[in-house]
Amino acid sequence: MRTINLEHINALLNLVNSGPYFRLLGMKVLELAPGCSKVELDLDRKHLNPFGAVHGGVYSSLIDTAAYWAAYCELDEGVGYTSLDVSISNLAMAKTGKLIAFGASIKIGRSICLCEATVKDSSGAALAHGTSKLMILDGKQSINHAIEAMGYPVLPPKFIS
Repeated sequence: MRTINLEHINALLNLVNSGPYFRLLGMKVLELAPGCSKVELDLDRKHLNPFGAVHGGVYSSLIDTAAYWAAYCELDEGVGYTSLDVSISNLAMAKTGKLIAFGASIKIGRSICLCEATVKDSSGAALAHGTSKLMILDGKQSINHAIEAMGYPVLPPKFIS
């Protein structure tokens, strides 16, 4: 098994968390490791629907993000991929507090990956669950493309030899 370079992960987290959509939502990827991820968001008024509860799109964004990054450490360096489809089940409403999404890879294949994520509140109650099929892309949407698009410096190598 290859060893992930923690310097790469730290630089990657800085890159990802400075992305426009993540900043808009106030969402942060906090942890990445082989087969798992952790994403957090502090609920704010901007995340609520007209009825005063979290908008389902917030759950969707957290699940899509946590599932996506759960696959990252298991893929070769420079591999690009994208969400093919995401299925969400909203289980409970939240109005305030911290939302924490835990992502996990289920199966990493040659062209398709299957991952899941669960959104919980700070007490550990499940609020939403989802699965995501990810398609591996040949030469598209890799971290190098994100670096270029955001004008970010080159990251350290992904794996330690």
